[in-house]
Amino acid sequence: MKNEYIAAFIAFAITVILGAFLLPVLTRLKFGQTVRTDGPQRHFVKMGTPTMGGIMFIPAIAVSSIVVSSKSVDLLIALFIMIGFGLIGFFDDYIKIRKKRSLGLRANQKLLFQLVLSILLAFYTAAKSDILYAPFFKSGIDLGFYLIPFSIFVTLGTVNSVNLADGLDGLVAGIMAIIGFIYTVICIALGMTDISLFSAAITGGCLGFLVYNHYPARVFMGDTGALALGGALSAIAALTNTQFYLIFIGMILIIETLSVILQVISFRITGKRIFKMSPLHHHFELLGYSEIKVVSLFWIFTLMSGILGVWVFYLTCF
Repeated sequence: MKNEYIAAFIAFAITVILGAFLLPVLTRLKFGQTVRTDGPQRHFVKMGTPTMGGIMFIPAIAVSSIVVSSKSVDLLIALFIMIGFGLIGFFDDYIKIRKKRSLGLRANQKLLFQLVLSILLAFYTAAKSDILYAPFFKSGIDLGFYLIPFSIFVTLGTVNSVNLADGLDGLVAGIMAIIGFIYTVICIALGMTDISLFSAAITGGCLGFLVYNHYPARVFMGDTGALALGGALSAIAALTNTQFYLIFIGMILIIETLSVILQVISFRITGKRIFKMSPLHHHFELLGYSEIKVVSLFWIFTLMSGILGVWVFYLTCF
């Protein structure tokens, strides 16, 4: 696991160094965050905090992965998907900043670009194998014709769930640092060295970003970072054929997304809200929990569900 530690350290170091140079630039260019007017009132102090911080760790993850790895096709695909989704987020953030509004690209534009990348990833991975690892199914599950639409659905869901979860200082960076570590362990077990190095680099990059993003955050990752991390996670899950294990590893992301879906359905059918606000992290805030406490609880939950996922994976596959 020595190379994985090296990959994580390089990504961490590059992110911290880039942050020292880019944070003043983002501040000077007034690339500030626009806060939702219907959000928790304590968030109004975040207005104007530099965003687009994903440009700090995306290059760091890419450089670290390339330097340490054997530059396999799988790794290049993973980097392409991460950077591709990051670019969608970048243009979304840029429009928000220029127009001084909380919405950037139109929903149909964003979905179209995400769909193209999801289709490319689905066809690439389907060409390699049509058997997916699944909890408690030792021989895996063969989805046959349904593999490609399933993969597209999982990729779109994963990318946007990471984006939805990005609402508190350090929340997504910490979650993805943990998930990156969990997937490093799984990839090592599968013998997928380059993807394990990529996963480790994600952990290092996210930890480096936390230097600037922990509460009170000096910079936010924006859609640039959140979509890139969602794309990276989708690529890792698809390339390792472990999409079903996201039920454990990405459980907190699923819960966050479900809170939004249930909130919308409940309001449209009954006119009442289930939660004080969605996604779920805002509900806990409005219950009186401090931002630090909510983030800490979500990190702990992610670690526990991730360990459970690794345990089930080893129990099933080995």
